[in-house]
Amino acid sequence: MGRNKYSQGEIRDIARLLRQKNAANRAGQKLIRHRLRVDYEFNISDFNEPGKAFGEDELRQAIDRRAILILDDDTIAGMKAKRARDRERDQAARQQTPDGEQATDWQEAMRKWDEYYRENPDT
Repeated sequence: MGRNKYSQGEIRDIARLLRQKNAANRAGQKLIRHRLRVDYEFNISDFNEPGKAFGEDELRQAIDRRAILILDDDTIAGMKAKRARDRERDQAARQQTPDGEQATDWQEAMRKWDEYYRENPDT
């Protein structure tokens, strides 16, 4: 589930993207839905009726029924900062093994491996 609290500016941007989505071809719609999820944490499925298109009118209806709340910019900024801190904390927790040791960062290990073999091709 994504967010349900947005600033007025974010709602304006989401409404614009929904207009573009409804005018786009299938591939364009997919890209716009991705942008809505990534940039705004807005999942259409959180607010629409299954099987029905979701556009600007449905966005207004969701606001009217208070499924989507509009808050001030400072509150939204604080909420986003807290979510970022929570994600960092969760990422750090996932990297810890059960006995408290730091888990291996496999991406970093692979980068070092590749770097070593680029510098030492005869090895």
